[in-house]
Amino acid sequence: MLRQRLSDSLKEAMKARDQRVVSTLRMVLAQLKDRDIAARPSGNSSGIGESEIEELLMKMVKQRQESITLYKQGNRADLVQQEEEEIAIIERFMPKQMDESEAAAAIDAAVAETGAQSVKDMGKVMAKLKERFAGRLDLSKAGALVRQRLSQ
Repeated sequence: MLRQRLSDSLKEAMKARDQRVVSTLRMVLAQLKDRDIAARPSGNSSGIGESEIEELLMKMVKQRQESITLYKQGNRADLVQQEEEEIAIIERFMPKQMDESEAAAAIDAAVAETGAQSVKDMGKVMAKLKERFAGRLDLSKAGALVRQRLSQ
């Protein structure tokens, strides 16, 4: 479904002659094809699943955010703008991210389910969060919140 939305959006952007959207979606689809090819040896001939596509999109957004930081340090406003536009395009295809209160509730539920008592149990909690909320929860930020919650 997400794969089809990306392809359809690329076609629409090509018809509208929107070069930024076309180039960004082509880049996303190329990354997706690379991942599909890499998954073939493990017996996955139909391509990667929705959750893996969402992870790919999150990774691409994160890369662009890191680039923005570097471009700002180098006073390259033109490249900052380009990266921000690409982030906006990619985020159209990502699920809505959890806000802080939703993330806190999800962490509390995962801690309760796993019976985590200390920071040593953090891996169990993170695995549960990744399983249930991949794509909707930034796991790097969640890790800090889980550590804080378990160290109380």
